[in-house]
Formats: sequence, structure tokens, C-alpha cells
Amino acid sequence: MSNVKDVANLAKVSTATVSRVLSAKPHVSLEVRERVLAATQTLNYRPNRVARSLRVQKSNIIGLILSDIQNPFFTQISRAVQDTAYQEGFSVFLCNTDEDVDKEQIYLDLMNDENVAGIILSPTQQTAENFNEIFKNEIPVVVIDRRVTNVEVDNVLLDNVESACKLVEHLIADGYQRIGAMLGINNTTGTERRDGYIKALKAHGLKPLPELVSYVNPRENEGYETTMKLLNLADPPQAIFTGNSLLTAGAIKAIRQKKLRLPDQIAIAGFDETIWASLLEPAITVIEQPTYEIGQTATELLLRRIKEPTRPVREVTLKGKLLVRQSCGQHG
Repeated sequence: MSNVKDVANLAKVSTATVSRVLSAKPHVSLEVRERVLAATQTLNYRPNRVARSLRVQKSNIIGLILSDIQNPFFTQISRAVQDTAYQEGFSVFLCNTDEDVDKEQIYLDLMNDENVAGIILSPTQQTAENFNEIFKNEIPVVVIDRRVTNVEVDNVLLDNVESACKLVEHLIADGYQRIGAMLGINNTTGTERRDGYIKALKAHGLKPLPELVSYVNPRENEGYETTMKLLNLADPPQAIFTGNSLLTAGAIKAIRQKKLRLPDQIAIAGFDETIWASLLEPAITVIEQPTYEIGQTATELLLRRIKEPTRPVREVTLKGKLLVRQSCGQHG
């Protein structure tokens, strides 16, 4: 990584002048200022604020960059990360990307500037696909929820294919054959859950129907709008499989607006246990992900990586648990 001295040499000025430019202090000519800024761009130099102000290179802060902190799945993970980090004397810097690659890059740069000890990341699809290009610095990283395939990195994942297959097979066992699916778009999690959905259908001689499968941003409003489209089909689905709790909430809102009865007229089952899933009438059948364990395991892996930078890479895959409730009763 480049330092202030490298910038000064390239710009042919003193390190003091570089510091004045980067601190936006007066009494620096426009020509010199532009030369210094051009040098920082050429060298891809980013000032480390902690090192600059405190003159220390070791941090007790870890970064947690998540794709959607409104999602209860990530809320529970955040709690586990903070609990585990606190026990080891670390603090957590939490950022939310909204699946926006530009916002994600801002936070990754910020983590670098703050000289964090390590990062736990739920990456956007673009970052997952170009991980080796993006992570050229030496900050330890653990990836959660999304699979990174083009570089070796510590990973904590859910067995999405088998979990989705288990959920859809439960719907089939209850007599449903025309099963719609709403899955997250532009991420490996949605792709793996689609694979599980298709696996279950094919195992029972059912053909996946394109008009019943939707790939959407995992938000409540998109779950609502997509469910309304499914329910307005000439031949609507008998059951709906959802890829996360926000899509489930949107689907239930649409089902209620259409005044359909669960599970008599339409069934629903989806991913993620929430406080409200068991309190609704009827209660919702879900795959419960081990969210606290995901956050705890990721933090433990990261702290170990910080202490042992050269240890072998680990991928931990956890299992989901099927919680059978009344939202998909016997059908036929």
C-alpha cells in the first residue's frame, strides 16, 4: 500500500505539503494541490485516519457490512457479532449497503481508512463475483450468507439447497402441486434456493413452471406486488414459497387483501423465523436459519484470522430447521 512519502515523491513536494493538501489547509498553490491529488489517484493512496491521528497501526474495531439491516435475519446476526466481539475486547462498526455496490465500496474504503482489524461482509453479487479484484488490501475478511467462488476466503453459509428442498417437499407432502416461488435476485442465496425448489419439484415428478417463479429484490413491497401478480393469474398457485421473511410479509399482505384464507385457499411457507411468524393466525411454516450461530461463528473465524493470518481457509455450512405450522395444512 502507498504511503505519504510515495505521494510526496511522485508529486515532487514535501510530506508536509501532502498533509496540508489532504487536510484542505490554506496556503498551497492550485498547481501544487492538483499535482498532489493527481499523485494520490495514480497511487490509489487513501490516508489512514487512525494512523495519521493516533500513530497506531493496531485496531480493536471490526467492520460488519450487511446488505439489509431491516431484514430480521441480519438483525440477529448483528447481535451475535457484537456479543462475541465484545467478549474479546472488540467493538463493531455496522454498515448497511442496501445491495448497492457503490454504497458497499464507500464502506469498504471507510473500513480501510479506519484501519479496522477485520471485516465481516455479506457481499453484493458484483463483489462476490469479483472478490479477488476488490480485496487487494490485507484486512482479514470473513464472508457470510453469500458464496464467494473465485478466491479462498473464510465463509459461513447456510445449506440453502437442502433447506429450500425440505420446505418445498413439505408443501408437496401436504398435497400442493402448483407451487409459486419468490426468490432474491442477483445473489447466490436466491440461486441456491431456486435450485432447492427445482430439486424438490423434480423429485416428485413436477415440472417447474416459469410463470410461477419470480426473482425480486427481497423487500416487503416487492413481495406484495409479486404475490398480487401470482394470485391474479388465470391459474394461480396453490401455495407460495418465499425466500425471506420480508417477502413472506408482503405475500401475507397481498393474500389478506384478496381475502383468501390460509391454508384453505392458498398456502405459504418461507425462509426465516421471526417474532411474528408464530403469532399470526394461522402461524407460518418456515425454515429457521441459525442466525445467531452464523454471526458468532463468523466473528470467531475473523478473530482467529486476525491472530493467525496464515492459517488455512475454512468454510462452515450450517443447517436450517423446518418449523411446521398451520399455514400449509393438508390439501387435496
